[in-house]
Amino acid sequence: MPACPLCDTPGGTILWQDDFCRVVLADEPDYPGFLRVILVAHVKEMSDLAPADRERLLQAVLASEAALREVVAPDKINLASLGNLVPHLHWHVIPRFADDPHFPNPVWGARQRDTPRTAPPDLAARLAAALRQRLGPARETE
Repeated sequence: MPACPLCDTPGGTILWQDDFCRVVLADEPDYPGFLRVILVAHVKEMSDLAPADRERLLQAVLASEAALREVVAPDKINLASLGNLVPHLHWHVIPRFADDPHFPNPVWGARQRDTPRTAPPDLAARLAAALRQRLGPARETE
């Protein structure tokens, strides 16, 4: 199996994790608060998971969405599970604003404007707290 960046690295700054998945803050300067929910196991598709595991992963995605709505109050949240370049099951949870660089296009689409958005200095801590409130205490993985 070729190297997998989501098996070999955290994929961002870990805000919450357990033995099943992790929520990370992605390094996306144009999109402060851009989260990824990454399954720990190297699985390619949602349909490869047992129904209870699908539900568990979606619970983490929805908790991430709710945390973003609380902390950054975006105009919209985009959810995406693509995996074309990295076929390791993960979800993008992206806060969108009407004046962000790509709106109304997807963040991977054509840039519409140059309007940088600055992240509050305590963004990671606030999101981690909001995630713990929704998902419970984070647990170290081995």
